[in-house]
Amino acid sequence: MSASLAIRQRPGGTYAYDMLAAPWTPTGRPGLSQKAVRASREQGQYLGLIGFDPMTKSGLHQHQAPAFSYFLDGTLHDYDGAARKGEMGINLAGTTHDAVAYDRCVLAARLEGPVLYPPEEGADGRVHTGARVAEFRNPAPEVPPDINIVVADLPVQATGIGGLTRRLVFDHRIIGENRRLVVWNLLPGTRVPAHRASADIEWFVLGGEVRVGDTRASGGSFVIVEAGTEAEIVSDFGVRLIAWADGPVSWLDGDARPEPYGF
Repeated sequence: MSASLAIRQRPGGTYAYDMLAAPWTPTGRPGLSQKAVRASREQGQYLGLIGFDPMTKSGLHQHQAPAFSYFLDGTLHDYDGAARKGEMGINLAGTTHDAVAYDRCVLAARLEGPVLYPPEEGADGRVHTGARVAEFRNPAPEVPPDINIVVADLPVQATGIGGLTRRLVFDHRIIGENRRLVVWNLLPGTRVPAHRASADIEWFVLGGEVRVGDTRASGGSFVIVEAGTEAEIVSDFGVRLIAWADGPVSWLDGDARPEPYGF
């Protein structure tokens, strides 16, 4: 983690990162920059913002694990089509493509594993954390390389908590994992009762403000809620956020209300 960006609640608790205040740093590839919250070269995992300058590209690569990119601005093109502002781009394991930006493009991104680059591309300075050099072929040429989802078009689901609604973006059970990617909307004054996280939960706050225990975050912030954290969530003025939940939460009051991330 970038400790200089963190607002610490307590060990093993909740951390907020104001990405609007964080500087862009180079990736080593011309035209590509990043604002990293966490990055593991060994595991190939990443959470943060990625920026493409106009007329730049990622280089040919193959994902070895799922990757998620919410388009905050701009468009990326590959051989199958384009992903645009307001869409969640999902690359499953085996996705093989090269992404090109003709205009400025900014992504809120989460990578869950390494990415391969061919020897002629090399791995140094690639946009993906944990890039590896290897020979590869497209394992499924008939399968589109991207799942591009217009988040605003997804159906709104009730959660059983007044003021909180959810849109299910991706259910990891289709790839054999018990995780969820959702978008939450909290109306002003909404309170999510105190609960315990069984696994890490990561948010990107698209707009508004929210508190997790004593940790506050507003639009343009990432939030990490670590496994074992016990807290309530409150939004006095409303919030919309993307949530990657690696496991369900349990209610501290023992109530049988539904799990809010859709487990």
